[in-house]
This record gives sequence, C-alpha cells and structure tokens, in this order.
Amino acid sequence: MPMENSEKENKYFRAKARVAEIKKFYNSLFSSLFTIALVAGINYYLNEWRYPWFLWVVLGLGISVVFKGFKVFGYNTLFGKDWEQRKIREFLEQEDKKERWK
Repeated sequence: MPMENSEKENKYFRAKARVAEIKKFYNSLFSSLFTIALVAGINYYLNEWRYPWFLWVVLGLGISVVFKGFKVFGYNTLFGKDWEQRKIREFLEQEDKKERWK
C-alpha cells in the first residue's frame, strides 16, 4: 500500500510542476504583450510610425514566446523527450560496443 501513496505523490508533484510551467509561460506571454504595447507607444510618440522599429521587438519576443509555448505544451518534435531517450540509448549502446572490443 505505501507504494500507491508514493505513486500518487509523484503524480501530484509532476502535475504541480506542469501547472507551474504553464503559469510561467502565461506570465511570460502577458509580460511580452505589455512590453510590445509599451515599446509601440514609445515608437509612436517619438516618430509617429515613420519607422516602425518596435516591430523588431515584436519579432524577437514573438519568436521567444513561440519556442516557450512549444516547450511547455509539448510540440517540440525535433528535440522532445523521445529524442532524448533515443539518444541516451544510442550512446549507451555505443559505449557497450566499445567495452566489448577492449
């Protein structure tokens, strides 16, 4: 029976960590939106859209938020957890082969 409690606690802590990651992402998103609005306001105040330099800020923050979203919501197909596990197995197999030939 103690194993079940431990397993439930592990699930709870994983869920709690996941919620913390999602909360951090949304805080980052709202912070980025606030920063964009502020910089756009400064850009308009200084040159009334003659050169919309605030779009560079939008591009940088947008790319950052997209990558954070991919990480948090699990859309990282290139370097996801499956990739990590496969690479670890691959390296372990390579090490085993090296050990056999010694």
